Amino acid sequence: MNLIDFSSYAFIFAFFLYCFAFLFYVVAIAGKKWNNRNAADHERRWGRIAFATAGAGLGGHLLFFFTRWAGGGHIPTSNMYEFMTFLGMAIMVAFIIIYLLYRKPILGMFALPLVIIIVAYASVFPQEVQPLIPPLQSIWLKIHVTTAAAGEAFLAVGFAAGLIYLLRTIDYGSASKQARREQFWAEFALFMIVVACGFIITVFVFRGFGYEAVFTREQVPVADSGQQQSDTSQVKYAMPPIVKPYNSTEVAMEPFLGMKRPLFEAPSWMHGVGAARKLNTVIWSFISGGILYGLLRLLLRRKLGAAIHPLTKDIDPQDLDEISYRAIAIGFPIFTLGALIFAMIWANIAWSRFWGWDPKEVWALITWLYYSAYLHLRLSKGWHGKASAWLAVIGFVIIMFTLIGVNLVIAGLHSYAGV
Repeated sequence: MNLIDFSSYAFIFAFFLYCFAFLFYVVAIAGKKWNNRNAADHERRWGRIAFATAGAGLGGHLLFFFTRWAGGGHIPTSNMYEFMTFLGMAIMVAFIIIYLLYRKPILGMFALPLVIIIVAYASVFPQEVQPLIPPLQSIWLKIHVTTAAAGEAFLAVGFAAGLIYLLRTIDYGSASKQARREQFWAEFALFMIVVACGFIITVFVFRGFGYEAVFTREQVPVADSGQQQSDTSQVKYAMPPIVKPYNSTEVAMEPFLGMKRPLFEAPSWMHGVGAARKLNTVIWSFISGGILYGLLRLLLRRKLGAAIHPLTKDIDPQDLDEISYRAIAIGFPIFTLGALIFAMIWANIAWSRFWGWDPKEVWALITWLYYSAYLHLRLSKGWHGKASAWLAVIGFVIIMFTLIGVNLVIAGLHSYAGV
């Protein structure tokens, strides 16, 4: 067995330990209501078991990281699979640091699912070790990517604490306009998490069945001479095509639930060979996520937020507010170093300029400006409590778009990360 194969087994080992740790945290928090006499001892005992399991998972994750590094010859952060696995590992490190400071088991109940989703999402991408393209062959790749991910990891923990704060403080027994609005947006945040889970499940289900559909797409670019030249490209789908590429012809398509052809064609303004496929993936994500959300609602017979709310009643909201702020206060300067300062140094080495208007650079700047505003509003304007928690949640949405949306949807110099 070579190191790359061994690292894959270590990765699977870590993933399952994370799943068990999450279940143990659920037992620690939810099980208290069945053990009223010794609720504190129950939470403490199971919290320790969960923390030890999460720590063992992190150990397996670190083993994956270093063995893949040794077997691949370069730090494993050069594509979406490697970067997302590193981000999941960094979130675990950030969670453990914050947990050791505040000792709140409920934080693990929200941070562990975030790690599990990110790790599972990473597994969607090709896992082969790929040779580094010239811009990535620099020591600044290690410095820039690792510090940026470390900063984002602490911001992710701040998001988890902020979301718990909202679920703790929103009045689910009130029918007032403000309460209904808060309930709606908190439920929407949970729904989007379920959609992410639905996307991952859908990818693995169709991959397991070996589904594939193929289209040929005609493009008519205008040459420099002014004459039109036709160009034919092939587009492969790993999910049943609800929407097919614009101006394309079916080559092969397996029927699915009676659907023998796509329902509609992508609009002409959707440029790029993979644009329609990405739209198709988004549609499937919302379909599967909607079904999963509906099943959870039927099982719980109430909103997800309303089901989680009782589990948070013993937590001091001020502690959650403090945890969210401290995590962001730690993550922001690290993100500033990694995503801006070190990134500009690397950009100058790779592309001979410190700053360009590449989409990834723009959204990294937007993220930095957003969290700068968060800290300003909190420290100077007194935005604590719900206002601060909502900002923490929205900020992480911006981070996810920067990591996923920009890499996979918007073409730019960082598009290699989506390969």
